[in-house]
Amino acid sequence: MSTLPADSALLVIDLQLDYAEGGRFPLPGIDIAMDRAATLIEAFRRARRPVIHVRHAERDPAVDFLREGSEGAEIDPRVAPLPGEPVVVKHWPNAFRHAWLHAVLSEAGIRQLVICGAMSNVCVDSSVRAAADFGYRCIVVEDACAACDLEFRGERIPARQVHGAFMAALASAYAEVATLQDLLEPDGRT
Repeated sequence: MSTLPADSALLVIDLQLDYAEGGRFPLPGIDIAMDRAATLIEAFRRARRPVIHVRHAERDPAVDFLREGSEGAEIDPRVAPLPGEPVVVKHWPNAFRHAWLHAVLSEAGIRQLVICGAMSNVCVDSSVRAAADFGYRCIVVEDACAACDLEFRGERIPARQVHGAFMAALASAYAEVATLQDLLEPDGRT
């Protein structure tokens, strides 16, 4: 898809310092995802389309990353918002839960969301599903997302497989799943 409708916005979910190299919960493949997200953000800015950032601020004392008020909860500088770009602060995986995100999107006439971020298996997944429930057309840029390794019944599931399983599930009923190259023309414009 080389052009996007005028009612499209980019939703950048939880690309925060704790997920990066040296953070409290670094994700496999996060550097590639961040670089691609930065390219996507720049393309949306050049096209004068809205870029909306989501930042998780964890309040549960049992979780030791993305803690509210910590440096690790800050958005990574590679994908940092510009002045005037909305930043939604959330305390749950779903960016639409108890947040003003839906109101911001509705007020701006947004009907399609292009989504990237972390983690594929938690906040991206739950936010895409909620967006679809609100009636938004969703495109997940899968190579601008990252997942974590998981464990189930004593078996380690590598992040690459976790990511693939979640992208397949989203593609089955909730979103178009695309790559950055799918969205950008050869000259890098949306």
